[in-house]
Amino acid sequence: MNRNLLLLGSIMMIFFSCDSKQEKKELTLASIKDTKVLQYAIEGKNLYDTYCANCHQQDGTGLGKLIPPLKNSDYLAEDMARTARIIKYGQQGEITVNGIIYNQPMPANPTLTNLEIARIMSYLYNIWGNSEGVIDANKVAEFLEQKD
Repeated sequence: MNRNLLLLGSIMMIFFSCDSKQEKKELTLASIKDTKVLQYAIEGKNLYDTYCANCHQQDGTGLGKLIPPLKNSDYLAEDMARTARIIKYGQQGEITVNGIIYNQPMPANPTLTNLEIARIMSYLYNIWGNSEGVIDANKVAEFLEQKD
């Protein structure tokens, strides 16, 4: 009897320990249920592929210690307004992302409209574990007026 309980307990421990090690479910475009968010995110992905993926990579993991990741980035999560300003105006100087220092300039994208930036941001902030909803052009306009 004790042997059976011991076996059952061991099986349950293995089962529950495996379950607890599962990572947070990563959100993808397919997991977005709100149609407006999905529309913005799809259009944002296309813009991301054109303007951002070359450096930050398709999966948002960046390029080692040269280009910071966007996926699971504490820097991205900290300040949505700063993200809008970086996309539009670029960035120079040292930044720390997830404890790693980066000092590669990011070029400005001055030709992107507020709507295009809103779509890129709606993509970034609704995948890779994020779910911020639609970020619209009016919000981006507010973000761009703010100072660092």
